[in-house]
Amino acid sequence: MTLPPSLTAPGRCRIMGIDPGSQRTGIGIIEIDEAGRSHHVFHTALVLLGAATFHLRLKQIFDEIGALIETHGPAEVAIERVFMARNPDSALKLGQARGAAICAVADKGLVIAEYAATEVKQAVVGGGGADKAQVQHMVGILLGLSGRLQADAADALAVALAHAHTRASVQRIGIPRTAWRRRR
Repeated sequence: MTLPPSLTAPGRCRIMGIDPGSQRTGIGIIEIDEAGRSHHVFHTALVLLGAATFHLRLKQIFDEIGALIETHGPAEVAIERVFMARNPDSALKLGQARGAAICAVADKGLVIAEYAATEVKQAVVGGGGADKAQVQHMVGILLGLSGRLQADAADALAVALAHAHTRASVQRIGIPRTAWRRRR
């Protein structure tokens, strides 16, 4: 993965996080200020169940993410990686939804960073085994949001926050993420 120049440059940056799904796709947008603080810009869950067919759901993901990129102008985009599901049909649909989201981002000329769910949870909650309620709670605290967040939107904001933390680490230590290795 090639990192965008803004990943290694200090200063203000708008990041879109995407939590792909075949029924709901979470979108979260944050902005990082010059001091490195994260601020909430926007979040939503694209509800896809109204589409008559699955391919129309994929088109809806593509169209709506493209429109949100146009509206909010993120400089960077991060997406959650697909995990292995027990149901092969569900895993395939999730992969196709993720592909539609990636194509929408690529269509707008943006580079996309990918994060495993455990990386996102580690960055936001402090542990890779956190549950959805913990992620929702910590996203609210980190972004100063009151009230309960919709789960898919909270996950998308968490992906954006994980990218912001990774971005800050790359700036601090000067080593690209692809060179990081875990020691066990």
